[in-house]
Amino acid sequence: MVIKGSQLRDAFISGANSISNCRQKVDALNVFPVPDGDTGTNMSMTINAAKRELETLKDEPTVEQVSKKAASALLRGARGNSGVILSLLFRGFSKGLEGKTQADAADIAQALSLGVTAAYKAVMKPTEGTILTVARLAAEHAQELAQQPEMEMTAAQMWKEILVSAKDALAQTPEMLPVLKKAGVVDAGGQGFVEIWEGMLSVIENGEIIPSQEEAQAAPKEKKAQGIAAEFNGEDIRFCYCTEFIINKDRADADPLSLRAYLESIGDCVVVVDDEEIIKCHVHTNEPGNAIQAALKLGYLTNMKIDNMKEQHGDNNTLVDLEAEGQEAFPYQAVDPDKEFGFVAVAAGDGVKQLFLDLGVDNVVSGGQTMNPSTDDILSAIHATAAKRVFVLPNNKNIIMAAEQAANLADRKVYVLQTVTVPQGLSAMLAFDPEQDRKQNMMNMVKAYEKVGTGSVTFAARDSEFEGHNIKKGELLALENGKMSFVDTDLKKTVVKLTHNLVRKSPNKDSSFVTLIYGEDISEEQAEEIRGAVAEKLGDNMEVVLIEGKQPVYYFIISVE
Repeated sequence: MVIKGSQLRDAFISGANSISNCRQKVDALNVFPVPDGDTGTNMSMTINAAKRELETLKDEPTVEQVSKKAASALLRGARGNSGVILSLLFRGFSKGLEGKTQADAADIAQALSLGVTAAYKAVMKPTEGTILTVARLAAEHAQELAQQPEMEMTAAQMWKEILVSAKDALAQTPEMLPVLKKAGVVDAGGQGFVEIWEGMLSVIENGEIIPSQEEAQAAPKEKKAQGIAAEFNGEDIRFCYCTEFIINKDRADADPLSLRAYLESIGDCVVVVDDEEIIKCHVHTNEPGNAIQAALKLGYLTNMKIDNMKEQHGDNNTLVDLEAEGQEAFPYQAVDPDKEFGFVAVAAGDGVKQLFLDLGVDNVVSGGQTMNPSTDDILSAIHATAAKRVFVLPNNKNIIMAAEQAANLADRKVYVLQTVTVPQGLSAMLAFDPEQDRKQNMMNMVKAYEKVGTGSVTFAARDSEFEGHNIKKGELLALENGKMSFVDTDLKKTVVKLTHNLVRKSPNKDSSFVTLIYGEDISEEQAEEIRGAVAEKLGDNMEVVLIEGKQPVYYFIISVE
């Protein structure tokens, strides 16, 4: 028995539903009790990007077509480190199915092995006891079985063996990572992989797609006016038709650059992004038919959509929502040869976003600890930055991998700075000098953000025992440079103590400047009171500045420079 393309398509959809149904269970495995979306949410949103693409795939596709479409969508939809690793696993998986109409047991084993290799290569310092280990041990078991011809396994049996092996590996993750063992949990990413693989097996073994509980329970949502078209009056719209489509390349010499040049000659807001398998296009034009005819010369089209923006403007209830997943719309901007440098930052909270804009950032992507933006979100912001060289400030360690994937897909030079906090990103921007070249600026910006001490105060999302701290749900968590410092219940005492610790431990012995960025749940009066207490504790030699950041989840973000 082999796996057909239609089965693999349905398996991906079932796998997406499976992880979505248990997203909160996977999130709860995260040892660190900070309230964030984290692993289950990120993996669910990542594979659901593939589900949306695959649901448009009809007829009788090959396993190659299905795996390529899924891999491309996963790459662009990847969120957080776990989502990026998942996308890389399935990107390698698709390489193993190249040229295949159907897949047998040996094909599945080889494909998973290639996926594991791709994922390990992309991670600078792989940690064993994570999703990487679970996938690797499962792939090694599959390869051992495939090399025993007397087994004569069906593809379904191989899939089941991989799942059994993955579950065994998952059970061993606490022995590989002491922090998991102490918390009494298995690795969240590994659990997510198992949930997806189990959902896929339901189709391959029984032909049954696991239904999505979220879709069954969700009420229809009314579209609202937002995005590019909402910014214009009907009479201001020069090009009437918002035209979108995906070209599935069937020619080796398919040239996205010539297509972009043509689309720019007949419209504006042109976005043309390509990888090995597809070209994703967006254009505002009065000639949608000509745009489609030009695209057909490069391959067959899917996901076609043409909307009359003037008509949409007249009826806001039917206006297309360009802000997928609540993300801003970033119109494509061609590179301006006179603009040497541009900047993209990731941040949450209107006040924090404004800080970056005031410092010269061109586009700010909404996101942070509670919601990691996708690779495509970051890529769109990069392509909306009309500079020859674009610096990206992720400002969160769980966003760096997605930013690096976006850099690989961009049509201009992109440099990802390894900023893991908002204060680091702000310091990097302050160190930028437009008179210096790229290398000197990179050096100066890195030196600047590495000297910044960052603190943050949030609340525990659940009871936990972490690094010697017995934490109760709702207690205040004080974090020094991303690591747990102490737990308290009094906000003012927590901020004062944490700031004092940061100043005392600062690698920059000349630190004299403290910035307190307060969040959306803190009143101005409360913030002023806490600022005064901090200033009194630190003395006259330290300047303490208060900024309204309006960020969610974090009551205070503290910077010491």
